[in-house]
Amino acid sequence: MTMLDLRTDAAPASAFESAAARFGILEKPDLAFTPAIARETEHLYEKVKDFIPAFEWAAYAPYVHAINRLKKERNAVILAHNYQTPDIFHCVADIVGDSLQLARDATQVNAEVIIQCGVHFMAETSKLLNPDKTVLIPDARAGCSLSESITGADVRLLKQRYPGVPVVTYVNTSAEVKAETDICCTSSNVLSVVESLDSDTVLCIPDEYLAMNVARQTNKKILTWKGHCEVHERFTADELLAYKEANPGIEIIGHPECHPDVIAVCDFSGSTSGMINYVKDKRPGRVLLVTECSMASNIQAEVQGVDFVKPCNLCPHMKRITLPKILDSLLNMTDEVLVDPAIADRARLAVERMVNLKQ
Repeated sequence: MTMLDLRTDAAPASAFESAAARFGILEKPDLAFTPAIARETEHLYEKVKDFIPAFEWAAYAPYVHAINRLKKERNAVILAHNYQTPDIFHCVADIVGDSLQLARDATQVNAEVIIQCGVHFMAETSKLLNPDKTVLIPDARAGCSLSESITGADVRLLKQRYPGVPVVTYVNTSAEVKAETDICCTSSNVLSVVESLDSDTVLCIPDEYLAMNVARQTNKKILTWKGHCEVHERFTADELLAYKEANPGIEIIGHPECHPDVIAVCDFSGSTSGMINYVKDKRPGRVLLVTECSMASNIQAEVQGVDFVKPCNLCPHMKRITLPKILDSLLNMTDEVLVDPAIADRARLAVERMVNLKQ
């Protein structure tokens, strides 16, 4: 196979040579929009035609075609979070879902390579659950405000301050933080996780609003940390009430990472998967999703007859993942996500306790 030297200042020679030795660096495909590619991607364009104009699809389609071909050559699978853009979510992803769903599905993957289309902590979680597989993230800079709000040292100090109190840590955290944790949780199972613990007091970190919202549903004392999602913390109750006044009959569905005052004016609150299922099952005439706005587009592509009002708060970290970066990731086998063996086993245990918890 032809080898193409793609080394740059941003990719050290040692990392390049390691990838080349293990996988081989593939030649970059021709990205021209040909009649053949148009025909082969037509069925995919049908899914996203309401969000991507035909003239733009001419730029997207060659990448979609190349990615779907290369992932077979690499024996790779693409995991995409619900906040990914429709071109990724509907056209190249093999497995989609929220953090809990992706964590569970990651354990069932048979491919040798996992491409994580999400943020860095999600890729770390996939690596924890698949230590013998190669896990890649198309842009290693795809971070998370929640993950960056707390460190392993912070958790150790909390455990010193509250000795014996179990620590429930949101999956939106680094492996270093998970290693200091008794059990992880997601927004879809946080209440089940909290209720499963034999303690009247629980540390629920780092998302303050998630902890405050679960505190309203349990008799346990919930101790919090002041971490917030930069997407969800921007929503306000007054904003949503204004939408209700302007759109009589609208149903508002909120994510529990929002402030409790926001959740109080919502008609339903749940994880991203819970929100999706609500729309698919209830089919409200008009709906507003209080979360990252790409998710509304992804649901709209699958659900007919629902009018989506979109207060568009974008996650800048999720939007670092693009089709060109996914293609580069497959070509060059970058950026590989590794977890320090010194913390991997402890972090994995906290995640596995969550994944194995009976709901």
